Amino acid sequence: MPIKISVIIPTWNRQEFLARAIDSVLGQSYTDFELIVVDDGSTDDTARRLAGYGAQVRSIHQENRGPAAARNTGIRAAEGAFVAFLDSDDRFAPEKLAVQQAAMAAHPEYLISHTDEIWYRRGEQLNQKKKHFRPHGHIFAECLKLCVVGMSTVMVRREFFAKVGYFDEELPCCEDYDLWLRASVSLPFLKVDRPLTIKAGGRPDQVSARFRAGMDKFRIRAMVKVLGQQGLSDEQRNLARQELARKCRIFGNGCVKHGRPEEGRYYMELAADVLR
Repeated sequence: MPIKISVIIPTWNRQEFLARAIDSVLGQSYTDFELIVVDDGSTDDTARRLAGYGAQVRSIHQENRGPAAARNTGIRAAEGAFVAFLDSDDRFAPEKLAVQQAAMAAHPEYLISHTDEIWYRRGEQLNQKKKHFRPHGHIFAECLKLCVVGMSTVMVRREFFAKVGYFDEELPCCEDYDLWLRASVSLPFLKVDRPLTIKAGGRPDQVSARFRAGMDKFRIRAMVKVLGQQGLSDEQRNLARQELARKCRIFGNGCVKHGRPEEGRYYMELAADVLR
């Protein structure tokens, strides 16, 4: 008997892309799912377009609070044994839910899985670099450097959130980096070796573009937080301290270069302190 999956799409003023994302879920070969779209205070035509789907889509409207809060709203409303995420400008391959749910059913010891992605930028497919390789198993070291788990590739069991917690709503970006880093302290990640998500990029409205120059600031905050949590091994703690210091130096030098010497000094001092 298939186990229901809750698919959560957070959206904010993405009327021109949202239908494509929704249709990619509604067209899945696996049919035992619910689709929850959390409209995070859109001011465009999103509400009317969502209404056009009727009972096929469960839509929730809230005041604009950011992607982390929108996803958390969806998680709390979800009824499925599994939860999958899809950004509103991405798409699922038709067999995405079927393949990933079957992989997790075959490996009940995993609370979280992710897949490969196909990337497009301005309509052209991109070749992914070696650093973007999606790892399997205990991936804490890889998670420190950058976000190696694609948001729209993830499927988790419901108990994942009881063990790890929710997205940090104080982070305007890198909330996925933060959650996967916290999870990777104790949990192995199941990698499904198929490109089951299609990701579109290269637009100025995307969070990664709006915060590109300052993303390390939020990764630094996430690393400081993870160093304060229980359960890190000595090796994990040392890896986190080294990467934190490295990112602090890079970001601190960047602040100085761009005319923010006091902010730069703070991060340079933090880099020194963390290695003491």
